[in-house]
Amino acid sequence: MPESNFAGYHVRKWFIQTEDTLANETGALADGEPVRKIVIAAAVHNPYAGRFSKNLDLIVADSPKLGEEFGRRIAEAAADRLIESYGKACLVGANGEYEHGNAFLTAVFADPVRDSVGGGASWVPSTGKRGAPGTTIDIPLAHKDALYVRSHYDTITATFADTPNPDEVVVIFAFATRGRLHARLGGIRADEIQGQDGLH
Repeated sequence: MPESNFAGYHVRKWFIQTEDTLANETGALADGEPVRKIVIAAAVHNPYAGRFSKNLDLIVADSPKLGEEFGRRIAEAAADRLIESYGKACLVGANGEYEHGNAFLTAVFADPVRDSVGGGASWVPSTGKRGAPGTTIDIPLAHKDALYVRSHYDTITATFADTPNPDEVVVIFAFATRGRLHARLGGIRADEIQGQDGLH
């Protein structure tokens, strides 16, 4: 097993991807600020690669520390921009189980990330899959404080050229500074959030 270099994990690489959208797909200029989307990811050794274990504590135990580092990195990447949306995902190498990826994404990992973006009453939309290096994954986004804000249902696509190795998991968190450009399908607006239950 590789030597730990971050808490109880061996992290081989950190990734950051940023995109700014200034106009929508038909060329209409942004109705306000451009959408900035940010992906932060880490290629982490999977201690359970190639074996079954009922207990996944080797992944879960230090995940709050991993979440704190994701939080630090998103605060740095966002600079002074406010984050309105988030989502998380995992890519599991061929020798791992999908469950190993999910073990990295539990609430104890996500809570420090929520704190770093000013809290988040809504659950964090999530996805994942197994794959080889270069596998593409679509990360879902939703408003961090109210899931029913339709304008913030969105996706960002990420690809990592040399990961996951068979014994790795790519842990991924994505963020956006606003909803879709020219969202016009009704529902609760972001400035109408009641903030009571994470839904409205």
